[in-house]
Amino acid sequence: MPHRRCDSIFKKILVGYDGSKYSEHAVSVALNLAHCSDAKLLVFAVARPPEPATRVEVDAMLDDAREHFEEGFKQIRARALEAEVEIETEIVVGHPTEQIIHRAETGKVDLVILGHRGVSGFKVFKIGSTSDKVLRHAHCPVMIVR
Repeated sequence: MPHRRCDSIFKKILVGYDGSKYSEHAVSVALNLAHCSDAKLLVFAVARPPEPATRVEVDAMLDDAREHFEEGFKQIRARALEAEVEIETEIVVGHPTEQIIHRAETGKVDLVILGHRGVSGFKVFKIGSTSDKVLRHAHCPVMIVR
């Protein structure tokens, strides 16, 4: 009997990224899974603004976040190229849980992968409570990696 190739249920994977060792591990898992399932990968970072924030503060924070994340994104893009994984990177400003859930829904994401917790000197992406909330409210499967 000929071997039948099974189409992957994961066509698009969102991985939360903050530069911490936990998010780096989540990116590694996501790259491997995307490679094996021929899925597209969205590396997604969320910068949380001060409350209440003015438009000028949000713009400044987004500029700082871009600068903070770009070095990590360069390395991730290189790894994705080597693994032959189609990749997109995105940085947004807002509440991490809400932004991840919203992007997963609007981006037709099939799987969200998050680190168990995030620790960043930039204090951008607090994954401990974020991962728990995303796990409970996302429309798609969520994988939490340690």
